[in-house]
Amino acid sequence: MSPPQTRQTGQSSSPTTTLTAGSTASHTAPWRSTVNLRLPKQKMHRSYRLFRRNRRGASAVEFALVAPIFVLFVFGMVEYGRMVMVQQVLTNASREGARRAVLEGATRSSVQTAVRNYLISASINSPNAQIDVDPAPESAGPNDESITVSISLPFRDVSWLPSPMYIGGGTQMNARSVMRREAIQ
Repeated sequence: MSPPQTRQTGQSSSPTTTLTAGSTASHTAPWRSTVNLRLPKQKMHRSYRLFRRNRRGASAVEFALVAPIFVLFVFGMVEYGRMVMVQQVLTNASREGARRAVLEGATRSSVQTAVRNYLISASINSPNAQIDVDPAPESAGPNDESITVSISLPFRDVSWLPSPMYIGGGTQMNARSVMRREAIQ
C-alpha cells in the first residue's frame, strides 16, 4: 500500500490527506489538486429528486408527439385491411357468378343477381358496383366457350373511414373470373 497523500495548504506545515474516487491514499505533487468525486448519499438523493421534479409533464409531451403517428398507423392498417377483405369478397363473388354463368339455362340477369346477392351477404351493398358478363350465357356456344364475369366498384363506397385517407378515393377495385362452359349435349 502506498503512503497517504499529503498536501500543503496555506501557511500551515501540517499535511492533509485526500482520497480520489475508487483509490487509496497516495502522494501527489503539491501543485496538483485532487477532486473528491464521491458525493455523500444525501447530495445524490437530492439531485435525483431535483431531476425527477423537472420531469413533470414529460410523459404528456412524449404522448403528444407519439399519439398522432400511432393513430395514423392504426387507421392505415384498418383501411388496408378493409381493402384486402373487400378484394377477396369481390374475387369470390365473381367466381360464384362464373359458376352460375356456365350452367345450362343461365342468363345475364340471373348471373348478376347471384353476384349482387353474394355481395350483399358480405355487407357490400354498393349501388356503383358494375357487374359484366361476357359473353351473355344465353348467347354463348354449347361447349368449350369461356365466360368471363367481371366486377368493379370504387373503394370509397366500401371504406370504413369517412373518406379514404391512404388509398385514393378514386381507386377502383376489380375482380375477374373466367370459366369454360360445359353444356350437356
